[in-house]
Amino acid sequence: AKHLYPWDQEYLRRMPPRRQDGRIYLSVVSFRDEFCVETLKDAFNKAKNPDNLFIGLVQQNCEDEKCRRGSNVGPDPDCYTLFCSSSMGKKYCNNGQIRLLRMKEAESLGPYMARYFASKLWMGEQWYMQIDSHMSFLQNWDALSIQMLEKAPSEKPVISNLPPPHTSNLQAKIAVAAPRLCGAVFATSDIEGQIVRLEGSYNYDRVKLDTPRFAPFVAAGYLIAHSDMLRDVPFDPFLPYLFLGEEILLSARLWTSGYDIFSPTISLVGHRYERNQQPKFWEAIHMAFTNGVHNPLQMLVLNRIKQQLGYPESARDMIKPKTLLTAVEQYSMGRSRSLDEYLKIVGLNVSLKEVTYTAWCETGQPPPGFEKHNHLYNS
Repeated sequence: AKHLYPWDQEYLRRMPPRRQDGRIYLSVVSFRDEFCVETLKDAFNKAKNPDNLFIGLVQQNCEDEKCRRGSNVGPDPDCYTLFCSSSMGKKYCNNGQIRLLRMKEAESLGPYMARYFASKLWMGEQWYMQIDSHMSFLQNWDALSIQMLEKAPSEKPVISNLPPPHTSNLQAKIAVAAPRLCGAVFATSDIEGQIVRLEGSYNYDRVKLDTPRFAPFVAAGYLIAHSDMLRDVPFDPFLPYLFLGEEILLSARLWTSGYDIFSPTISLVGHRYERNQQPKFWEAIHMAFTNGVHNPLQMLVLNRIKQQLGYPESARDMIKPKTLLTAVEQYSMGRSRSLDEYLKIVGLNVSLKEVTYTAWCETGQPPPGFEKHNHLYNS
């Protein structure tokens, strides 16, 4: 709080203006990921306008001679160096289209904080997109993304879903509507603190429309938006060690700040879900502190998220230590719409830990209060 918060507030005051330049800023966070370089290559190779693509890469690697849980495997592949030394990557790196923040494995604070750092590498590009570092792309994904954003019936659209597996033939799927993320549950595991988890991404639509359909939630591993999102809904610098909770918090903060969430009309990216043998960031936390410390740390920090979402057990007077709520008002809900209204629309009761089926997402209709758009989805 002594150093990071004042720096962050100064940064927010001095953020560059959003330009109308057609450029996409792509936030990529990598934790010891051998697939990172292929992700960068595919992003540029499949872009219709690669000269308008700028990537902010947060690379968290083991740089020791013995990595991978003490085995004799050497340092992790250096995504930035491998890409920039490749025949196709050299041009983009020389043009300044890859911005890099290097972090050692032991310095990792989790995926949310990596996205926080990546957001600070944005330099005014018109559109903001964030992905994981193990993704594949549809041909012309960049132009199609902008087209979707411009066709969404909103001044502040955000497009997101849980993408299909990276093994999917994205080109073959362009005639089929993309899956939509409609489901949420309250976690039941002892280490998850009853936080809302997002699941239930399905191909609900028999008819593919050109207009993106409304959705209740965003997925952290793939979203694209108007880049003023970074100014209106800035990443919170006080959420380290998290693997859970960021998606429901971001969804609520976006909606209360006047942003409308949509699913993509077609699948533009694929995601590598099966990574069972890959290193995990909580292993680095255990090495930095002591074995088993990550889950208690996460449970502690989750209280900051739960307080913002209105969980009664995480009310301000219930939370200890009080430093968990440092500057929380600066990184909480927006003022355009109420949190209660959002939770009602998406069917979440954080007091009773109950989920109500709302139907509008599954049937592809606008949510309550947005009936003026019904005519766009009558098919």
